[in-house]
Amino acid sequence: MPRLLSSLLLLALLAGCSQPALRPTADAAPVGACAPCPVCQACPLPEVPKPPEKPLQGAAWSDLPGWSEAPAEDLAASFDAFRASCNGLARQPLWQDACTAARGAAREQAGFDPRAWFEAHFQPWVLVNPDGGREGLVTGYYEPLVRGSRNRSKRYDVPVFGPPEDMITVDLSSLYPELKNLRLRGRIEGRKLVPYYSRAEWSLQENQRAKNALLWVSDPVDFFFLQIQGSGQVQLSDGNRIRIGYADQNGHPYRSIGRWLIDRGELKADQASMQGIRQWAESNPGRLQELLNANPSLVFFRELPVTGNGPPGALGVPLTPERSIAVDRRATPLGAPVWLDTTQPLSDTPLRRLMLAQDTGGAIRGPVRADFYWGSGSEAGTRAGRMKQKGRMWTLLPRGYAPDQGEAP
Repeated sequence: MPRLLSSLLLLALLAGCSQPALRPTADAAPVGACAPCPVCQACPLPEVPKPPEKPLQGAAWSDLPGWSEAPAEDLAASFDAFRASCNGLARQPLWQDACTAARGAAREQAGFDPRAWFEAHFQPWVLVNPDGGREGLVTGYYEPLVRGSRNRSKRYDVPVFGPPEDMITVDLSSLYPELKNLRLRGRIEGRKLVPYYSRAEWSLQENQRAKNALLWVSDPVDFFFLQIQGSGQVQLSDGNRIRIGYADQNGHPYRSIGRWLIDRGELKADQASMQGIRQWAESNPGRLQELLNANPSLVFFRELPVTGNGPPGALGVPLTPERSIAVDRRATPLGAPVWLDTTQPLSDTPLRRLMLAQDTGGAIRGPVRADFYWGSGSEAGTRAGRMKQKGRMWTLLPRGYAPDQGEAP
């Protein structure tokens, strides 16, 4: 028996030589040092984590799939969208020269070559994920149209709120520059700043806050999807139409209600589209609030006039249908042209187009990630709801500029 125990102990000690010991030694070894195997006295070399890849890496025009074959009229439409972006970019040093050139270009004259213009003023940079992958997710969004009223009634009983007075927003970059573009939302409770109300907590207060509603809409599911899109149009009962746009958010993270339904076995993955979610809600009216509360994020709005082709994006200029995308501004600067290589919704048909990074979104995270703006109305909504494609992206930056590899300007 002692001989058996000794053999087992020896095997255990030898086995320890094949794996690094994760705890430090018990004597004077520095914290983090491995405990050498007592038999072979070897200390395995620790694995050094690979540093994340730079999000923007140099590329050539020939790297862009379909660039040389893109129709001139298609690139001309993208040029127009870039020139519109200059309304929000012209004062930024990075874009001054390109915007001056765009405004001075003879776009309307015969012989204008938009491909040559972009190649003369920009240099492509391929977007790369931290793990080195160059492929990411491309989804779609649109501007919903819902029915509403200035006054509450039995038909119009879903409130639309502006930013509440008791919500405090702290711009963290003013204290910590490394936290650029991050804001903290909360409320005062006693002498403490605590997280602001979640969707579920807010829903319990809506009747008390009803007097502060901007307007009222008829369908809670329609309005929920409008919140996800960030803006929309409201057809009022008096015949007028207005636009409501993103004003602020409660600070809670976005959670997919489609994923919530899948995880609980309520829907299969291929059923969790906007249409599938709507059908589930119609079949389960008693669980509607439970479904909506699965997403704690809540969006507050402001009223806007109905002008331009689309709502204003994060850049402050109206979005252009099928030319604007939402991006992660930590990798792609707002206003930049972006060559997108993806496919049509639910299809293998190539969709290669020069887009403009004119918007951002709470769910748009990562260098190779885009949200494709399809436009307004139900047809655009159908396309957006079906779009979940793989894609690659190249950001075009002014010639002579070498981007800071930590984050976009």
